[in-house]
Amino acid sequence: MTEWGQRMLKRTVRRSRQLSVESIAKDLQTWCGLQMSPTTVRRELHGMGFHGRAAASKPYITKCNAKHRMLWCKARRHWTLENGTYLTALCQV
Repeated sequence: MTEWGQRMLKRTVRRSRQLSVESIAKDLQTWCGLQMSPTTVRRELHGMGFHGRAAASKPYITKCNAKHRMLWCKARRHWTLENGTYLTALCQV
């Protein structure tokens, strides 16, 4: 694929990220005159760093969990390096 075709593909995807690969291939054919199969479009998009997966959602820290975290940290505030290696050894088991 030419550099111009890659730019057009990237522009099309950024315009609407919800498009399917088949509709992207059709849009490229009608707007730019590029004949590409959906497989080629998918391969090029993967090469550019676009993937069809949702981002993993991380739940917010609740007030209760934040309180417990703070208590855990305060209880271990004055630990030395020896205590930390002991804790690391426990976590690896």
